[in-house]
Amino acid sequence: MASIVKFEHVLQGCEDDAFENGIRIETELIPLGGPGSPVKPAVYAGGRYQRDRRWSCPEDSEAQHVIVVDNVPSQANRLEEALRRHRESIELPEFILDFSEIGYLPSHLPRSLSSFQFPHRNADAYLRDAMLNGEDFINTDLGRKIFNATTQNCGHLMAWFPQALLYGFWQSHLGKKRSNSKHARAWVSEIIGWQPAETETRVFGLKGDDLNLNVDDPITINPNDQTQWKIGKDANIEDGRTKKLSEIGHGQVPFTGNDASLAAISFTRISQTATVSFAQLRRIRVDDQFGSKKNAACRAILVALGLHAHQLAFGRGFSLRSGADLRPHATKCTWLGSDTDSQIDLGTAEDTLDLLQSAKRYAESVGITLDGWRKQPTILKPKDNLKEAIRATWPQTTD
Repeated sequence: MASIVKFEHVLQGCEDDAFENGIRIETELIPLGGPGSPVKPAVYAGGRYQRDRRWSCPEDSEAQHVIVVDNVPSQANRLEEALRRHRESIELPEFILDFSEIGYLPSHLPRSLSSFQFPHRNADAYLRDAMLNGEDFINTDLGRKIFNATTQNCGHLMAWFPQALLYGFWQSHLGKKRSNSKHARAWVSEIIGWQPAETETRVFGLKGDDLNLNVDDPITINPNDQTQWKIGKDANIEDGRTKKLSEIGHGQVPFTGNDASLAAISFTRISQTATVSFAQLRRIRVDDQFGSKKNAACRAILVALGLHAHQLAFGRGFSLRSGADLRPHATKCTWLGSDTDSQIDLGTAEDTLDLLQSAKRYAESVGITLDGWRKQPTILKPKDNLKEAIRATWPQTTD
């Protein structure tokens, strides 16, 4: 029986001179409707699935058709969201960009953004365009440290943005003459649907209307506020555009041909593979001036953080999107050693949290400073230019 992964083992694998390769987690997933039940993959621009051909195993005579149900960037976002939801129990650092001073915002928009939701993590434009205590964040002492951090001098990212060292970043929003540091993701996760039964099925239907409204004349509508419309091509409507009545939600509208959305797909099996690369993590150094203990300690925290995020996000049944509810059926976790591989057990989310806590305690004992951990979120405000962009995008259309 595989033993639960231990901190000492992780730490040894993260040392500068270690030859361990990483950890791989392979999970067979089952739709809630049972094996073979249709599952909705992600749909991309132009109404397309991400298709591919993959080798299932070396013994295959030919590659199999697959569809990527959830790709690598999407999986990273889900893992970060799991960390955000459990931030307090993990004691993770967090920045909150507060929009309360914006004034009007449509109800569907968030009133704040977490640093776990920034699209580019520590390299995001929202962080660049934020203020801390009335000063441009990038010009504060903390801001300079975060924006100038690199993988070779990553102490301030460990202290304030550890997720960036795990899921990757590219500092590409500061201009050609400023920092352009980048770091490839060390954690890679993907969900694949194997041998799709059909890929072109569409969901046909009819949007009903009990009154079956139908007028021959076009209507004029304000595209920014569809509560403002009148029948007639030349009606006096602000920013008026000509539309059909069916285009604003009235009348019976059939969905056929390419107007119909792609349907969910039945697969022979659905699998998730997640890996953490020790080789990529060995690029991370606190400071070349110090010994390898500190470097290994930081990498061990990231391994433990990744394992805990995985258990939080995918260790039980989860929903990717409408029509894509999955549950883990069988999981195999493999320690990818220097010469041989061995089976390990991740345990429960409580076990991976204990692993992370051990990693933090050890890191602090060897002198790693985790300034942002165990603190309340740091509150940021949007700069004036960001406020203006938000208000221009979402002007108030009603009193």
